[in-house]
Amino acid sequence: MFERFSGDARATVVEAQTHARERGDDAIDAVHLLLALAHQPGGVAASALAAVGVTPDAVDRHAAAPGARDDLDGPALASLGIDLDAVRARTDAAFGAGALDRRRHARRGHLPFTKEAKKTLELSLREAVRVGSRSIDSGHVLLALVRADGTTAHRALVAALAEAGSDLDGLRTALATEHRTAS
Repeated sequence: MFERFSGDARATVVEAQTHARERGDDAIDAVHLLLALAHQPGGVAASALAAVGVTPDAVDRHAAAPGARDDLDGPALASLGIDLDAVRARTDAAFGAGALDRRRHARRGHLPFTKEAKKTLELSLREAVRVGSRSIDSGHVLLALVRADGTTAHRALVAALAEAGSDLDGLRTALATEHRTAS
């Protein structure tokens, strides 16, 4: 499938690995793909996000927001009498913002993809086929994230869109415009 990836889609995958490493994660997740798309200058996806008012900083904020990561189960901890918000606040005060979400040791070498990231890349192929494209570009990867309802990346994307005063339909329209312009 990767042979069908255009230059900007390949750069997205490489940059997603960089974002995963920077966050101290052991695998590339769909949220890392979203971060890479938002930060890729000149990419179809980044242009569409900019067209609807979503900035890379907004994506960063929503991808890192408490609750954006699914590692800690607030309701399960609450059933044990642990207030996750209070723990986060005390941890942030002692160790800096986001300390609870940082991991200590990142893997060396290539990072594997999570099931969610693999599914996103599969959906990007389906999006390219759906619109009759012979290659997969960053816009198709972003369309896959639009379709990936219920994922961490999807929630971060929806939150960033809402903050910008837009929504998924507006983003789809912007992506269609970018694809027409790029053709």
